[in-house]
Amino acid sequence: MAEFSSTLFSVGVIFVALGFAAHVGHAVMLANGRRLMPSLAPTRQPAYAGVVTGSFVQEREKAVAGGLDTYASPSPLSRVAIGLTLAGFIGLGVSMLLRGYVVGRGPWGNMFEFTVAFAFSVLGGYLLLQRRYAIRSIGFIPTGVALAMLLYASSLPSEIAPLVPALQNAPLLTIHVGMAVISYGIFATSFAAGVAYLAQGQHDRFAWLPSHKVLDEVAYRSVIIGFPIFATMIILGSWWASIAWSRYWGWDPKETAALVTWLVYAIYLHARNQRSWAGRPAALLLVVGFGMVLVTYSGSLWFSG
Repeated sequence: MAEFSSTLFSVGVIFVALGFAAHVGHAVMLANGRRLMPSLAPTRQPAYAGVVTGSFVQEREKAVAGGLDTYASPSPLSRVAIGLTLAGFIGLGVSMLLRGYVVGRGPWGNMFEFTVAFAFSVLGGYLLLQRRYAIRSIGFIPTGVALAMLLYASSLPSEIAPLVPALQNAPLLTIHVGMAVISYGIFATSFAAGVAYLAQGQHDRFAWLPSHKVLDEVAYRSVIIGFPIFATMIILGSWWASIAWSRYWGWDPKETAALVTWLVYAIYLHARNQRSWAGRPAALLLVVGFGMVLVTYSGSLWFSG
């Protein structure tokens, strides 16, 4: 079963790579103003699909009245990209389930397992949010992040080995690290929206990108979901530390990085509603926040050896 799990991991990586390539192709097509198969769109789109002003609604209505809609629904290539990404997501998920069954705990007890789970969560966050928001044109960012994590995981030792005594509290390990995995994945989507917002600007420079209001909404909703999960993860980590090392907080690099990450996202939630910080400064905080997520993820590896 462990070998089958490894095989599914490899298959999942291949599908994610193909999904990333398809997302890049889709974005390039949109940037060049081309589609494989133009389609008619309804006279009005939901607000999350990029309709942000009355004049924009009128433009859509004129385009539809004249024939094909410039802002048509996703092209066949975007559906292929989502299908491939979903296939990779499912393959990785089944691989993780089998590995969890073999080891008898959550499948994120070492750097290989945690990195795979991180990538899995990134894909899950994107696949979920793209169903609600028209963000497939920036799908190459989260899928690219996930692919990079998976390629890095491929270089790590994947052998199943007993955990060190401090990590052998299986229920707490599963919940604490599971919350870290979920929050990291959600923050990756906010990072993608933040990067796209910085490129798009408040004047919507690029027609192929979601509007700045949609990007801001995606980023905000992602942080609203991920922030309390991340905060709960820190609290459970403190509880775990009290059990394993008889102290709640030790200011080691990973704990400190997690606290700084929490503070960055707390500042973002406050700054977004302040006129002087809304827009570009808030988007920059999202980039800094995800940078701190990566530091938190790898903090023990970098600083503890």
